[in-house]
Amino acid sequence: MKKISLVVPCYNEEESIPLFYRTVSKVIDSMNTPTPTVTPEYIFVDDGSSDHTLKEMKELHQSHPETVHYRSFSRNFGKESALAAGLQATTGELVAVMDVDLQDPPELLPKMFALIENEGYDCVGTIQKERRGQSKLRAFLSSSFYRVINKISDVRIEPNARDYRLMTRQFVDTVISLPEFNRFSKGIFSWVGFKTTYLTYESQPRAAGTTHWNLRQLFAYSIEGIIDFSNAPLRLATWVGSISFILSIFGLLFVIIRALTVGGAVAGWPSLVAIMLFIGGIQLFCLGILGQYINKIYLETKHRPKYIVREEK
Repeated sequence: MKKISLVVPCYNEEESIPLFYRTVSKVIDSMNTPTPTVTPEYIFVDDGSSDHTLKEMKELHQSHPETVHYRSFSRNFGKESALAAGLQATTGELVAVMDVDLQDPPELLPKMFALIENEGYDCVGTIQKERRGQSKLRAFLSSSFYRVINKISDVRIEPNARDYRLMTRQFVDTVISLPEFNRFSKGIFSWVGFKTTYLTYESQPRAAGTTHWNLRQLFAYSIEGIIDFSNAPLRLATWVGSISFILSIFGLLFVIIRALTVGGAVAGWPSLVAIMLFIGGIQLFCLGILGQYINKIYLETKHRPKYIVREEK
């Protein structure tokens, strides 16, 4: 039999954890009927939750000490850190990443397993169709992000791809070996390559609780992905600065020629102030882009850990 390690990041998901375990256990049992095929390893990661998430994990571990394990952070470090912690704790020949809210249907696991075992894939990812109840604005911003990043990045990220995927040990070990502090898993999973395919599924409602992602967090996450996997913003700043410089030369020549042929210019301090503000805005815009990249370099050079584990079993 092959061991499947299930990495499950959790943040304030006390209601979802028991439902997740019962649902996935039924799927694993179906995979072992009539012939035992896989054995599960559950790796729950508590990302500094403020509710009884850790308590639920401990109870599951006490009931199933051989198959259920958990890691609890000292504070909230974010989902990317939780993913990294979970992947590093796995021991199975195959590793799945799943959300605890059951929006990632466990029923796909048998098909994902078959594709890896029979078709030789190293990774089987998933693409979720438009989420039920998702606002048009959120859907538009999401699709726009994928269009933008796939145009400016050398790494193609499948639109609407989820973190939900099943991977081989070699694939996971390669992902773990990447040392960067700033992590954008969707980009990393694509960057490492290997033989990958995707399954599409209909959106599922949350099993319990509410989403912890708002538009501001999603926007920040998108900026993170663009900066981590593209230097296009730096090129944009260079082009904006160059165009501004060229336009200023033409403007200077115009002023000199006008002064020599027509005479002194009529006082026009409002337009002068407007131009100064325009040039100053461009400079600050370019400095802001540069600052984002310098910030990433600064965080990398500190060599701080991605997370701190307070408790684990």
